[in-house]
Parts: sequence; C-alpha cells; structure tokens
Amino acid sequence: MASYSAQCAPAATGDAAGTGIDFHHIWIVFVGLLALCAGRATAADDAGGSSTEALKSLSVEELMDIEVTSVSRRPERYLEAPAAIQVITGDEIRRSGATSIPAALRLASSLSVAQENAHEWVISARGFSSDVGNKLLVLMDGRTVYTPLFSGVFWDRQDYLLADIERIEVISGPGGTLWGANAVNGVINIITKSADDTRGLYLETGAGTDPQSFAGVRYGGAIGESGSWRVYGKYVDRDGETYSGGADAMDSWHMGQGGFRLDAGDSTGASWTLQGDVYRANEGIVTGGRGTVSGGNLLGRYSRTLQGGSDLSLQIYYDRTHLMLPVPEFLFAPAGTLRDDLDTYDLDFQHRFQIGERHSLVWGLGFRLTHDVLENAPALAFFPATLDQRLYSAFVQDEISLGQNLALTLGTKLEHTDYTGFEYEPSVRLQWDLSEKQMVWGAVSRAVRTPSRIDRDLSQPAPGYLIVILQGDEHFDSENLLAWELGYRAQLGTDFSTSVSTFYNKYDELRSTSTSPPDPVFELPFPFFFENNLAGETYGMELSARWQVLDRWRLRAGYNLLQADLRVKPGEEDFNNTLNETADPQQQFSLHSAVEMPWGVEFDADLRWVDRRAVNDSGVPSSVPDYFTLDLRLGWRPAPGVELSVAGRNLLNEYHPEYGLPGPTRVQIERSVYGKIAWSF
Repeated sequence: MASYSAQCAPAATGDAAGTGIDFHHIWIVFVGLLALCAGRATAADDAGGSSTEALKSLSVEELMDIEVTSVSRRPERYLEAPAAIQVITGDEIRRSGATSIPAALRLASSLSVAQENAHEWVISARGFSSDVGNKLLVLMDGRTVYTPLFSGVFWDRQDYLLADIERIEVISGPGGTLWGANAVNGVINIITKSADDTRGLYLETGAGTDPQSFAGVRYGGAIGESGSWRVYGKYVDRDGETYSGGADAMDSWHMGQGGFRLDAGDSTGASWTLQGDVYRANEGIVTGGRGTVSGGNLLGRYSRTLQGGSDLSLQIYYDRTHLMLPVPEFLFAPAGTLRDDLDTYDLDFQHRFQIGERHSLVWGLGFRLTHDVLENAPALAFFPATLDQRLYSAFVQDEISLGQNLALTLGTKLEHTDYTGFEYEPSVRLQWDLSEKQMVWGAVSRAVRTPSRIDRDLSQPAPGYLIVILQGDEHFDSENLLAWELGYRAQLGTDFSTSVSTFYNKYDELRSTSTSPPDPVFELPFPFFFENNLAGETYGMELSARWQVLDRWRLRAGYNLLQADLRVKPGEEDFNNTLNETADPQQQFSLHSAVEMPWGVEFDADLRWVDRRAVNDSGVPSSVPDYFTLDLRLGWRPAPGVELSVAGRNLLNEYHPEYGLPGPTRVQIERSVYGKIAWSF
C-alpha cells in the first residue's frame, strides 16, 4: 500500500551499502550459458517435441498477428495497431517465473518498474515515477483499478491467478481520447482468459525464500451448450525485504484471493460475462505496525454483434476497497491509524459501426460514482472525510480510410468532474502501411490528470494540532499534456520483428509545493501547499525487438531513453525544485532469452540494466544507483499437464535498492529463489 509521508518533510540521508560486481565476467557466463543451451537444443533429437511445438505456436510471425483491443477499443492485429504498444502473453508470464502482476510487468520494456519494498511498487511509462504515481491508467478486464486518494494504483491489491491471464497490453503515450483522465503517459490493460479456455482442474503450489509459500487452484466446466464457468482461489506468503545494514524491514505480507467467471453466448451474436473477486491482505509497514487491505468487485458485460458488422457493449461494475494504514507520528502529531472505505459504481456503453466504405466510427458514454469514507489519523487526514464524486464522460472516434495504405483517426473524449468541470482530450492519429508487414504511424494528443484527494483535501497533520505542515489546495487544477509521437513497427522476415517509438511531451500545470508567509508565532513558512506551478518537456525513444535465433531459441530485447526538462514557471515557486514529481532512469535495457531444451526442459533468462534514478531529498537531488539484475528459470514438463520449475530473481546481488532515499532505512530488494509444481487435468 502506498505510504503517504510528507512530500516536503526532511528525510534521512546516508549511503546504502553497495556490492562490487565484475560485469565482464557476468556477461561471459550469461552468453556462455545461452550458447550452451541453444547448441544442446539444436543438436538434440525430437524427444522434447511437444515442448518445441508449444514454442513454435507462439512464433514471432504469429505474435505479430495477436489481436489487441486497447489502442482503438476494437480488435486489431498487433502489427497494425498505430500506437506504442507491447503485448505480454500468458506464456511469457509463465516462463518469466513472475509471482505477481507488478513482477510480470517487467516483461514490458517500455515500462519503468521499481520495487520500493516487499509490497509497494513504482510503475510508470515515459516518466513521472513516484510512490504516488498518477499518470498511468490500469484496467483489469475493463475495470479501472484506481484510487481517488492519489489518482493512482495500489499495486498490492492487484492480483490474480497468473495462469488465467491471457495477455497484458501495455500502451506508452496518452490514451485519454478513449480511456479518459489519468491515461496521460500510458495504459495497462490486463485481460484474463475466457472461462471457456479454462475448463478442468488446475493446481499449483510452491515455496522458497520469496515467496515463502504459495498455492492456487482453479476449476472450470461447461454451462449447457454455449456457456462456461470457473472458480479460483490463491494464497501467497511473502517474506520481508531488508535494510542496507542487513536488518529486517518488517514489511512481510500475505494475501488470499478468490473469484469466479461465467461466460456465455448464443447464435444471435450476443455474449455475456459475469465475474467477481474478493481478497484480503495483511502487510508489514516499514514505518511501523501492520496494515490491512481488503475488498471485492463484481463486473457484468453484455456484447452483441449487429447486422452490417457493427457491435455494441454495455458494462457495469461495482468495486469496494478497504484500507487500514498505521500512520507514524509526524512532528507535532501522535501516531494513529488511517482507514479508508471506497465504493465505486461504473457504467460504460460503447457502439461501433461503419459509415460507407471509409469511416469506422466508435462512440460511447460513461458514468462513475465514488463514495469515499475516511477515518483520519492525527498525523494524516483528508477533509471532508466523506466525499461523493461523479464523473460523466462521452467519447467519439472516427477511423477514416484515405486510400489503400493510409488511414486517419480523429477523436476526442469529453468528461465532467466535480473538481474541475469539463475536460477535453482530443487526438489525431495517422497510419501509413508501407507494406503488408511494415507500418509507420504518428499522433498528436492531449491528455489530463485530474486532481486527486491529496491535491485538494490533504492535511498533514490534521487541524487542531500545533501547526499544519502540508495541505492540499482547493484551487488545484488539472495537469495537462500535449504529446507528439512517431513510430515504426515491422516484421522483417518470419523470424524478426521490431518496433521503434519516439515522443515529445509538453506538460503544463504540473504539481508544485509552495510555502506560506511566515506565521507570526513560529516565523515558519507553514503550511506547505500544492499548486500548479511547474511546466516542462520530456522526450525520448523506445526500441523493442524479437528474434527467433533458432527453432528452439528466442531473444527479446528492449531499450528506453528518456530526457526530462521540468522548470518552475516565471514568478512562481516550488519548494522541491521540480524534483518531487519524477524519479526516472534516463536509460534502461533488457534482454530476455527463452530456450527449449530436449525432454521438455525450458531455460529462461532475463537480464536487465536500469540507470540511476534522481530522487527528491527535500528539494535537494539524491539518487538510487544504477544496477544490473538477472532472473533465471529452469522448467521441466515430464508429462502432459505437469510442470516443475525453479526460479531465481535478482541473482547478481545479495540485495540492491530500486527506489527511495539513501540512508539506513532505504529498503533493499533481496535475492530470492523458489520452486513450483503445477498440474492441469
């Protein structure tokens, strides 16, 4: 769960322990292992044929034909989607050894993923990483996983039986035209398998250093001639991380989750989905004590294909979350407990149809109601404690064929929020098909990040104590982005594909921290409060490639470059000197290898390098050092439906930091190893 520490309070300083690494030797060992495994696989006979066929079924060519829905809110080939999009398949998640959704998101090289402690993650696209990141929209089967407290995601609540995830679509760049506010720098769409694809019994269990133990079960079957159902449950017990001196960070946690899904259809082209989940987790908090998160959701969706190829869908969901967070004492206020209960009701309608031969039109309407009830802590409070917010939205997008190889897409979304009134988010997108296998695209888009409760309603500590140090501002306005993008995607032969995306983002009205005139008693500039005093630009590129080196050996690589130039507007101020809104690596690189060995053995390796991060230490720049890390997985399928595997993560260091201020209380992410057994019947 996110920690709501004062963004301008003095922070502990000091240096974290480092570990010397001979990277030259590591590269030799890594490449040698890959070459050995690839050579063994190529020389072997067909004893592992069934496993080889599984790999071939996900060839580079077929991966480019995967249908994605997040770019245009309609199915389209990944190769032809005019946006910076990456797809993480369910098989790639399995072979990565990931045991959580945030860990699986490391497979998208376009994302910046940092683990802050055992259960908190910092995930962003194209900059603006922070522990209260607010410019990335995340959906799970169409349900927005969002908290109005900080316009972001509690990653410790987002879980599922990973074996039931079909794919994760990751879009870098603004998606506000279709998905609305807070889809500023990217959209993550997590899509689970239909119940029809998960019939039968699935069991998994495992143990290790982290997770210490876990288990999952799913069972599905048929409903009549055209329906399917499944139920699932899982439990995981995760070990805590450590501080630089070796002390336990006391952030261990365990979580249980269960749910169901029903899918059905008929001969008229109609289909129905009903699904839901419940969960509960108990977590150690690095500032002291243990917290609790729990909740549940219920989603229903109706879709129908009409005459002429048009279609419509109606979706409604209810989501309830509960947070109990121990809050340490803060200057003049004692420790206490913050409790938050959030109810979300959401309705979404969409209609897509063709007008003549050149126009493919999609439009929709939406409504969301949130009911947020807080029990404030002395050191951290929000006012009003109970708040209802309504969001009304409408969007329209027209894809216009300008010829055999050229298409222009125009669209906009219009939203009305209780905080800021009307917001508009238009986009223009051009797609040029150079050939059947090559495509160039460009876009100009506007997106907004609407105010959160932190921006408007925060008080730290609560009024009534000696003095308020930090508070929100009732006049805080929406942050906005104007983005220019240019990209190229191609399948160059049957064994190699690549994608290159460049961008230039211009931001305005970004969040800043201002000081008040000195009070007459203490002559201190309190309270600090939020304003929209920052502006700036970011620009960069994202490169990814897939290469089927041999029939049984595949490589996937990614490289990101990000440059940022934020500044305080003339005549304004920011106590944090523009440092508080972004803590991003300038560069990062990843290389994934998947090798099929004889006799049903799989060997997977994931090497990542992340550049140093600049972090804010009360307006003074500090940093998280750059690091290499290596994950390995060895799997064996001795019989149909049986899988044994062992995975190691962060193998190059005993521990290393990925986020946070230097000092003895910066959490270090430890090396871990675990084993897993899975059965399918």
